[in-house]
Amino acid sequence: MKADEGIEKSAILLLSLGQDEAAEVLRNLGPKEVQKLGHAMAALKQVPRERVESVIDEFSLHASKGAPVAVDNESIKAMLTKALGDDRAASLISRIMSGNDTAGIEGLKWMDAASVADLIRNEHPQIIATILVHLEFDHAGDILKHFTDRLRNDVLLRIATLDGVQPVALRELNEALTRILSSSAANVKKTAMGGIRHAAEILNYVGQSNETAIIDNVREYDPDLAQKILDEMFVFENLLDIDDRGIQLLLREVQSDALIIALKGASPELRDKVFKNMSQRAAEMLREDLESKGPVRLSEVENEQKEILKVARRLAEEGQIQLGGGGSDDAFV
Repeated sequence: MKADEGIEKSAILLLSLGQDEAAEVLRNLGPKEVQKLGHAMAALKQVPRERVESVIDEFSLHASKGAPVAVDNESIKAMLTKALGDDRAASLISRIMSGNDTAGIEGLKWMDAASVADLIRNEHPQIIATILVHLEFDHAGDILKHFTDRLRNDVLLRIATLDGVQPVALRELNEALTRILSSSAANVKKTAMGGIRHAAEILNYVGQSNETAIIDNVREYDPDLAQKILDEMFVFENLLDIDDRGIQLLLREVQSDALIIALKGASPELRDKVFKNMSQRAAEMLREDLESKGPVRLSEVENEQKEILKVARRLAEEGQIQLGGGGSDDAFV
């Protein structure tokens, strides 16, 4: 079952529950899961009764077998408001966000990158670095895009040289977040976060121009550190290092429209690798589509490439493919 189909079924199941029950389910999900479910609910419009009954029957079957129930992620308040209406969404959101997940750093995970950047940009760069290593890589990368070049470079350098989060750093972090989001819980043990791999993962999401500028800045500070970060990164051109079987598995998970846009910014070598791992007819159609496709904004190309890389990382985590290039198999966590 495709991921989008699973999300849609989860959204249907959730909407078939009452408001209180739905709130209890959403309370146990992370920000991204709620965002993506909200988006799916907003897109449903009207669901035939037969479809609802089919989803409920399938859920009951899975539950009776003890199978895990999972949903996927993506933009919370606006999505839920569209899906449920202003009043119901406001009530539901308050229920979801009334637990510990909104305390301190967890509260930032529910906010868009621009809002988080505005809240923390005036904090000390070390505090900002400590905050970002607690967020998802793509979220942290998007936040970095909203900083000045100087701040962005300074923060990434601190992330790369961070070997853990000490209690004193967490106390400073919580003091900062108390002013912002009424945070708590300062006395915790050192957490293994930050470091070269973490910095590399975040850099995978800042865009090529920002990535180059940041790496150049790190190189001035420490050439060896810059190279180590580059070695840990996995970018779109690194798909060349995946074997043919892995490329074939990846292509099965990628929509053709997204692939066309992503390949607009790919090297001839990578395009050829994709072509040779498709049927002759599919490859010819893809070539024609690429040739007929007009100019595409760089940001759109990078976004589609980023989504394909997410799929590649997921397949690697599931053990279905092996990512080549820099870094070890457990580089994506």
